[in-house]
Amino acid sequence: MIAVIARSLDGIVSGSIAAATPILLAALGGMYTYYAGIFNIAMEGMMLSGAFGAVAGAFYGRTWVLGVAGAVGASLLLAAMFALFVVVLHTDEFITGIALNLGAVGATTLLLRRVFHVAGVFSGTTDRRIPAVPRVTIAWIEPVPILRALINGHTLIEWFAVIAVAASAGLVSRTRFGLRLRAAGYNPASLDASGVSTRRVRLLALLLCGVLCGLAGAFLSIGYLQLFGENMSNGRGWIALAAIIVVRGRPAALAAMAMLFGLATSLGLRAQSLAVPNQFTEMLPYLATLGALYMYGRRRMQRLAD
Repeated sequence: MIAVIARSLDGIVSGSIAAATPILLAALGGMYTYYAGIFNIAMEGMMLSGAFGAVAGAFYGRTWVLGVAGAVGASLLLAAMFALFVVVLHTDEFITGIALNLGAVGATTLLLRRVFHVAGVFSGTTDRRIPAVPRVTIAWIEPVPILRALINGHTLIEWFAVIAVAASAGLVSRTRFGLRLRAAGYNPASLDASGVSTRRVRLLALLLCGVLCGLAGAFLSIGYLQLFGENMSNGRGWIALAAIIVVRGRPAALAAMAMLFGLATSLGLRAQSLAVPNQFTEMLPYLATLGALYMYGRRRMQRLAD
């Protein structure tokens, strides 16, 4: 009985981390644009483009390294387009983001049919599979319940996400770039007056967001599943945006929020084994998002009232 409970807890912990990783990476990327004063809703499209680029790079390059490079490149392309319209041409951020998200869905669906000649899902061919991102396993930890789920069996991208939380916290709060980044959002006129271009800082923030969203997409397609499906980002970019708004871009709090959504996803998958309809379990992460936004709104209204 104890062994069964331990295995179940291991599955929940491991599943929560896996489900939280793409949300965390996208949220960390969106954190940079949040501080820079850009309302970036194009993260969904960046993740989806990155997921397709990862499968294409890994399948034709026959290595996961080229898959990750393809993911980052595809996501950076979308980030550059967003930067061109919003930062350079000063178009509306919301309309531009919606257009890029819809464009990413259409483009990846079209390319899936044109490049791989399939509709719906591509998982490789009979003679060539999609290479996966390697997983890290430490042998002496394997016998220890819970700890093995926290450490073992996770991909390099998941470990990078953990490092990225600490690195982002230090970069934003303890470096000159972080000071300029926050100034670009809080007081761009003062930043320009100091001789630093607000436009350049915002461009860098969007490129960083593109890299991290690309890694999030790569994890979805060659780290977690080894396939590409139409619209496989499935609203994770919106969840990441909600997390950023709720915690106001704080990296450690973003990690906690991502784990909350990951836990909701993992519990939802476990509930399917109890004959709970999968339509209901798939709602859980989004219900958690709405709950978090509701609590944030209540706190904000209370502060305004006080």
